[in-house]
Order: sequence, then C-alpha cells, then structure tokens
Amino acid sequence: MADLKSMKGLSEQDRKMIEQAEALLGADAEEMGVVRNYFGGSIRSDLLLPYPDNVVVPAEEIAACDRLVAELEDYLKNEHPSIEIDQEQYIPEWVIERLFKMGVFGMTISKEYGGLGMSITSYNRVLEKIGEYCGSTAVVVSAHQSIGCKAVMLFGTDEQKQRWLPHLASDWLSAFCLSEPNVGCDAGGQETTIELSEDGEHFIVNGEKKWATSGAISGLFTVMGLQTFPDGKKRVTAVVCTCDMAGVDIYSPNRAKCGIRGTWQAKIRFNNVKVPRANLLHKEGKGLNVALTCLNFGRCTLSAGMLGGAKRAMEQALKWSRTRYQFGRPLCDFEQVRERLARMSAYTYAMDAVLYMTTGFLDRHDEDIRIETAMCKVFCSEMGWRSVNDAMQVLGGESYMTENEVERIFRDSRINTIVEGANEVMQQFVFGWGGKTLAEQMLGMKLAAENFKFSWPLVRAGVPLFTEVILGMRRRPPAIEGLHQSLVDQGRRLSQWVSEFTYRFKKTGQKYDAEMVAAQCAQGRLADAAIFIHAWMCTLSKLDKEVRAGHGGIEFERSKTAALHFFDLAEIEIRRALDALEVNADNTLHAAAEAALAVNDTMPASDFAIPEKTPTEFLGQGKQADQTHIKHFAAVTGEYVEGGTGREHMDKIQDG
Repeated sequence: MADLKSMKGLSEQDRKMIEQAEALLGADAEEMGVVRNYFGGSIRSDLLLPYPDNVVVPAEEIAACDRLVAELEDYLKNEHPSIEIDQEQYIPEWVIERLFKMGVFGMTISKEYGGLGMSITSYNRVLEKIGEYCGSTAVVVSAHQSIGCKAVMLFGTDEQKQRWLPHLASDWLSAFCLSEPNVGCDAGGQETTIELSEDGEHFIVNGEKKWATSGAISGLFTVMGLQTFPDGKKRVTAVVCTCDMAGVDIYSPNRAKCGIRGTWQAKIRFNNVKVPRANLLHKEGKGLNVALTCLNFGRCTLSAGMLGGAKRAMEQALKWSRTRYQFGRPLCDFEQVRERLARMSAYTYAMDAVLYMTTGFLDRHDEDIRIETAMCKVFCSEMGWRSVNDAMQVLGGESYMTENEVERIFRDSRINTIVEGANEVMQQFVFGWGGKTLAEQMLGMKLAAENFKFSWPLVRAGVPLFTEVILGMRRRPPAIEGLHQSLVDQGRRLSQWVSEFTYRFKKTGQKYDAEMVAAQCAQGRLADAAIFIHAWMCTLSKLDKEVRAGHGGIEFERSKTAALHFFDLAEIEIRRALDALEVNADNTLHAAAEAALAVNDTMPASDFAIPEKTPTEFLGQGKQADQTHIKHFAAVTGEYVEGGTGREHMDKIQDG
C-alpha cells in the first residue's frame, strides 16, 4: 500500500501536515470499522445490526439505570436551580454534593473504587436527561467523567486508581488540561513543557492552560505537555497534577460566557511545578494517545447533552404550536410550521440513533471507532442546533424571553459545534481518516501504472477501480444483511447511495490529485455525505429494533414516521453534498476572501479582538474590551472560590 506522503505534486507544507496527523493519530486499526467501509463501498451489517444499545448492556444494569434516571428526573424537575445557575453563573455546592450522592459523578468508575460501574450507554442516558434541564450541569458532569478522570480510569496504574478514583467517585471534581492560548484543535502543538528533573524523580511542568472546565474547583487535573527525548524529538506526555502543588497558579477561574454560564473554565499557569514521577499517566511520550482516547468519550457525552436539550426544545415547540393561535388557527395547522415540527422529530430520532449506536461501539470495545465518535459529535451538534433553532422560530418572540427555557437551550447549544474538536476539523478528520485506506490503494495503483510495475493482486484490485473511475461504472450496491423485511426497500435506497458515495470519492480524488490535501471544501462535502449515510444506517438499525420488538401505539408511530422522514431528509443532504462537488462557488471563493482580508488589513488592530498569544506583529495590540459591567470571578484563595461552588477542594486534598 502506498504512502500518501509520496504523492507527486504534494507541497512540503501539506506533506508535513500529513506526517504530523499520522503521528498524532497513531497506527491504523487492524480491522476497518463501520465508516471506513462506507468509503470503500461496503456496509458492515455485522457491526450495525442488531442495534447494540440493549445488546451490550446487561438487563440488571438497564433496570438500575432506569431507577437512577427516574430519581434524577424528579430532582431536575422539582429542585434543580437551572435558572439560578444560568443567571448567577455558578453551580451551588449543594447541587454538586447531591449529584455525587446520587452517584452521577461516579457512574462509570468501577464499584471497586466507589462508583456505580455502569456502561458508557447508561452514562449517556443520564447525560441526556441532565441536558434536558440544564446544559451547564451536563457539561460539568461530562468534563469530570468523560475526560477529567477518564484518563486515570483507562491509563492509570493500580496504585493510581486506588489513590484517586475513590475521591473522584465521591467528592473531587476533575479537569482536563489540553487547550492553551495557542493550542485549540491542534492538540499536537503543545507549548507547555513536561521535562524530567535531573535526578529523574520528578517531572517539571511549565506552561499555561486554557478552557479547563472546573479547573478552579477540581481536586485533580490531567495535564498534557511536550517532553524532549534523547533523540531530540518532542512528544506529548500526560501527568496528573493537584492544585496544592507549588507553582500551580489558577489565575483566572472563569469568564462570563454566552451559554453554559454555570460552568467554570479556568486559566492555569504551571511555574516549575514538581510532579512526582508516580503521577505519570500511561507512558512517556504517549500523552496524545491519552488525550485522543478520552475525547472519544467526551464527544459522546457532548452529544447526549445536546440531544436532551434538543428534545426538550422540540417538545416545548410542539406544545406551543398546539396552543398558540394566529389568524384563527393553531400554528400547527400551517404547513411551514409543520415542516419544522416534522424536521425536529426526524433529527432528534436520528440523533438518538447515532448516539446510542456509538456508545454501543464503545461498550463493545470495537477497535476502529475514532471516526464514528467524531461523526457522532458533528451530527448531534449540528442537528441539535438546527432543532433548537426550529423550536425558537416556532415559539416566535416568546422564545427570546429569558424566562422561557428554550432561550437558555439556544445559548447553551451553540458551543457544541466548536468544542471537543471544531466541526470543520472533524470534517477533515472524517474525510482524511475515513478515506485513508482507499486513497492509499488508489495511489499504489497509480504509482504502479506510472512505473509499469504490475502484479496479479494489483491487477485484480485495479480492474474494478479502472472500470469505476475511468469508465464511470458504479460498483454494485452493497447488501445489508439482517434487516426486517418491512425495511428492505429503505436499505436498498441507502445501499445505492453508498455505491454512489464511493464512486464520487474516487472521482474527486482523481480530479484533484495532490491538490486534494488542501481542497477542504471538497473534503467537507464528502465528509457530510458520509455522515448522513452513517446517520441513515444508524436510524435504520434503531427502527429495525423497534419493529422487531413489536412496538405499537402513538409512540411507535411517531418513531416510525420520524425515521422515514429522516431518510428523505438524509437523501436530500447526501445528494446536495455530492452535487456540490461539481456545482459550487469555489472558483470565486478565494478571490472574495483575499479581497475582504486586504480591506481588513487596512483597519487598525486596536479596533478588534486579537488572540492573546498571536504569533504576528499584532501581539498585545488588540482592542481592550470594556468589562465594567461584565461579571468577574475571584481567584482561588486556598479555601474556596468566591462566587463559585464553594468547594473547599484544597482542604480536601490536604486531608486526603
């Protein structure tokens, strides 16, 4: 198989980018997962059917989770101070204690360490329920368990688990320190350093972290930084720090935000912090593996919170459409309103299908799931945002009023297309990693043809590719094995699109050749098509499960009609994305962008916000915002955070 870095015409900048991405992501899985098979024109029915949610979770756990969700809903509906959290920008201490007592903060920590020992699927059910009522609380729970303490759970030694997990299940929040002033989606570009001391007994941490959710009120944080190795290369290493370590400076516990206002994102400086070697997570130089593995879980719980919010907004919009009259008729009588109601129903059903298919992959320990978790995040954040936006429109002016919860869901939802990997970056990942195997095969055949080096296996593989790319003959649509008979026709529709998708991927690769690496608009369109194909398949599998269960009544009718409507919506989206590969405005895109940048370059930097650590000459020259009326947050005093949750985490750590 050819190496993509060997493509002729590839710029040195793009070659280096591919090299960095390969180093960042690590080796391919031995067996291709669901999404990479779509790129090759196949459907892994064995991984997709039957729908895995209650197949991988034991019945006794499902019952226990049902009880927890019921208890949690009663609390959220009748006691949880969602409005106070949003308006006052903090989560009261009693709320944190209540959730610890319920076991919510320790759901996936094993019973051996004081947790509930539940599956990822059950955990996401709880996050979905919290997301219905309070986006801020959902984020705090997710940041703690999906990324904050997940590194210890997955990569900690037995001694580390015994030392930290009981606290993390019962009384400590945790934080994840990856992002920096100059590091967002470029996780490999760490500027924080983690170097061994001369005596080899400690790691010395220096640098600055940003957006560490709950960092100012956490008992433990996982920190990523670059370590220099004897070969001169720098690799990311992960260590565990506690806030009582000398040199840890939480100099900004939080900033006022548009949404998820009750969450606290800290800025933390590390000034020659001595971290015991016993606090190393995994292996030296393997920190990115720790970070990226944890993000697989975080992308699911983000999706669960978004799903809960979208469902709640939809239900409010449905009720409003029944009871709000205009022109002598309820809003739900008008076809354009019904269009939004149907779309919300379809999107939320599909979001549910994608989310719990993905948690099933994780609970099943499927090997190749990185693309699937990225797709889950993109699909649920985008469709969730569309659904909440539809709900806003149905409620009209009332939706914009602060006392109505849809306004809060609207603000809380917007961040989800940005965090845990901006959706544009996730599109490039879906395209690049999803199509990598196929692209390498195509390149290998091209190089062999150019050098007249043929072999029987190469010819056998090359003939179908030649007939497809050169002669335009699509490959036979893949079969979907195991579908209920009533859904076979829907499966055939999807199979046709998988066949068309792999053809368009190959044709687009042939058209752009080495320039494909930089053609991000084309990459995004192919990624979108793949995402909707996957969402269609997940939705089909979920509906298959419900049909086989013999469900009936109005709830099943809602599910069935929502799924069927989603298939139509997905087909429109797939066709639109693939057609846009040929009919688009790309020819005028760059000229328009350059002209806009040229005019903007004449405007003084002092009129605009500038990144705090920009590598340009405008460092420190940006607009100084007037923060007179913006709420500020006191720094850590050593006992509590003023205006925050009041968690006396420093004392707890010292006592522990």
